[in-house]
Amino acid sequence: MSHGWQLYIVRTASGALYTGITTDVERRVGQHQRGIGARALRGKGPITLVFHCAAGDRASASRLEYQVKQLKRQQKLQLVEHQPHSLTQWLTQNDQTAQSTQP
Repeated sequence: MSHGWQLYIVRTASGALYTGITTDVERRVGQHQRGIGARALRGKGPITLVFHCAAGDRASASRLEYQVKQLKRQQKLQLVEHQPHSLTQWLTQNDQTAQSTQP
């Protein structure tokens, strides 16, 4: 799974969603499982990888991570449910839909 940078979302035992980026999703999820790294996930019980996708270079991955972290929980759940082939395209469509429904 180490094809450039990847964006991933994991779900904690309590249902919380955590978004991150890495060059090796399997390694990073294993680290989270062992309590290494992200303080936000320590002591949260077993975690499950629920989404991952290619994110380009480090700068692109960081921008995508920021965009996903700005989503509301319901939008993140929709992202996980739909598993889009293009995260960038999904985010663009999701943003346009959100803007068109605002008063």
